[in-house]
Amino acid sequence: MLDLLRTLTLGATAGTLFAALLSALPIRPGARLALGAGIGTWISLVIALAGSGAVSGSPIVLPVLFALPLVAAGLAATSAASRSAMMAIPAQLIIALNAMRVVGVLMVLAGVAGQMSGPFPYFAGIGDIITGVFALPVARLAAKNPRDARVLSWNIFGTLDLIVAVSLGVTSVNGSPLQVFHVGPGATAMTTLPWALIPLVLVPTFLIGHALIFAHVRAAASDANDARARLAQA
Repeated sequence: MLDLLRTLTLGATAGTLFAALLSALPIRPGARLALGAGIGTWISLVIALAGSGAVSGSPIVLPVLFALPLVAAGLAATSAASRSAMMAIPAQLIIALNAMRVVGVLMVLAGVAGQMSGPFPYFAGIGDIITGVFALPVARLAAKNPRDARVLSWNIFGTLDLIVAVSLGVTSVNGSPLQVFHVGPGATAMTTLPWALIPLVLVPTFLIGHALIFAHVRAAASDANDARARLAQA
């Protein structure tokens, strides 16, 4: 029953996240359909490999799947048209979608129940909860002024939370060549379904979102500097 609840929760989170982002992209319907199909294929691949045990059985599969969307986003950013489309997604929407990171409570509960152990479920889960709780208030701030210091502070915290979670995760998986924490089941559950949706789908997507928010903050600061320069010359 609990596994079904986790599956439904994580599946709904991923579905809502991508539906919102795809609808916000100013691209042609055909391009949106193709991108949606690509995302669906990626998620299906993650589910298939995690379900077959390939993620837990190989030290290479997990980092490759994790890096895949990050590399794809980086390559897309080399195109001016793609960068323009991604920057057209409002910063406040990207921030607001992070409210779904309150699902980090599932990891905390897994730690309490003994399904995960060590520092990973608590650091990762609590960090996500904090990021998610403050997401909507920060989104309102960003809608008024993306350069607000609180927006940047929240974005730095949210980014570091994911980096710490990934670091603790890879060093807590039993049998991993990078394992540092040898305490019970560690983070091994994250290589199986439905947990694998977090490190292989949600975390890369939220990292890309944080990068876009940094870009929005930088663009807003640049616009403000340009406006001041024009006023000084007037």
